[in-house]
Amino acid sequence: MTRPPRARVRQSFERAAATYDAAAGVQRLICDRLAAALPACAPGGRILDAGCGTGYARGLLQQRFPTGEIIALDLSTAMLQRIAAPCRRLAGDLEQLPLTGNCIDLYWSSLAVQWCNLAQALGEARRVLRGDGHLALASLGPATFHELRTAFDGVDAHRHTLSFHSTDEVATLARAAGFSAVNIENHRETAFYPDLRSLLLAVKAVGANQLGAGRRTGLMSRSALARVEAAYENLRQPAGLPLSYDIIHLHAQP
Repeated sequence: MTRPPRARVRQSFERAAATYDAAAGVQRLICDRLAAALPACAPGGRILDAGCGTGYARGLLQQRFPTGEIIALDLSTAMLQRIAAPCRRLAGDLEQLPLTGNCIDLYWSSLAVQWCNLAQALGEARRVLRGDGHLALASLGPATFHELRTAFDGVDAHRHTLSFHSTDEVATLARAAGFSAVNIENHRETAFYPDLRSLLLAVKAVGANQLGAGRRTGLMSRSALARVEAAYENLRQPAGLPLSYDIIHLHAQP
């Protein structure tokens, strides 16, 4: 499963740093749910917030583990600079963590690994976790943004969403990386928008518009956009135009 080049992903989130918080309502709900699912026995000594973004999870983790040392790591330095509270910031890639092995008690990552080669990211998570550590991770499943795919179907041959791993694939990759006691949960979150323009702007505002190979590189014609809008209108619900997030939660131990 191919992913956009790392430099392009970094650039996308650098640009989105200033708009991310205002548009990240669903992302915060997912983060809240991941925190609520942490087991009572989860260790909280040294915590890596891998792909921390603007630092929303820090407050949740600090509340749960008041004496824990939180390391906020992100590919985007602009995102790191948006973290308001004092903390240890670290610019780095989840596929090549700038950390020594066996130094982390809790590896936490909410909606970041879908931008990575998942096998590499999980391998790095396993490398840095101590033997009694815990992995808590939220990613996206195949039904994410299915409404966008439906609306664009037949309009052109370009990619309009990333491809995402299934729950079975995530579990298999976690075990292959050396994790045991793998626990997978799956649920949906849906955001609603008044019109297609607002929906697409929200996707861009959180940096989720980076697709890599197969994406459209030129502007869409007015007639093509009108067909997309008409197709999306067929999906309208009382709350507005829906955009679904297929959430996968992974908890595991080394």
